[in-house]
Amino acid sequence: MGRILFDTATSLNGWIADEHNSLAWLFAVDNGEQPDEGLFPAGAGVMVEGSTTYQWVLDDQDLLAHPEKWRDFHGDKTVFVFTTRRLPVPAGADVRFVSGAVTEALPAIREVAGDRDIWIVGGGDLAGQFLDIGALDEIAVSVAPVALTGGAPLLPRRVESDRLRLVSATAVGQFARLVYAVRPLEDPIAGT
Repeated sequence: MGRILFDTATSLNGWIADEHNSLAWLFAVDNGEQPDEGLFPAGAGVMVEGSTTYQWVLDDQDLLAHPEKWRDFHGDKTVFVFTTRRLPVPAGADVRFVSGAVTEALPAIREVAGDRDIWIVGGGDLAGQFLDIGALDEIAVSVAPVALTGGAPLLPRRVESDRLRLVSATAVGQFARLVYAVRPLEDPIAGT
């Protein structure tokens, strides 16, 4: 079974999207559109996104009119989108819409992923839902040299230091890359 990773970019002050749910600020950073090697999880076989992230990418890249651009970011991966609304799918894309609790959707996501990793692309609240149920194995954050005045927070949860262990901190192009292992939740029944 593969790992579940939240791998995303953030501004210096902790926003993953601006007040208009836009990621344009990220793509304006040197190599933001064509990230350096090492800024994406190489072993991911499935991507998971919230509907706001999915819709922004569709609109920004005009993917319905240019479905050939889908592979530039998503490759041939299956993409699960958590949503409560109907959304379009670019021609040829393997997109599966799910709603409800992460616990309900996780078995199907794991089945499609097989032995490969599951990459939670965004948003922060969705990643937090995986963290809440103890299903998140790693948080990798690429910090961009940008400060925003507001928007969508990186991880809208209180997470204490006993849950995270720093694995690495490196410079990758213009980004500071921080990788944390997530410690599993303690089982209140077994005391582990």
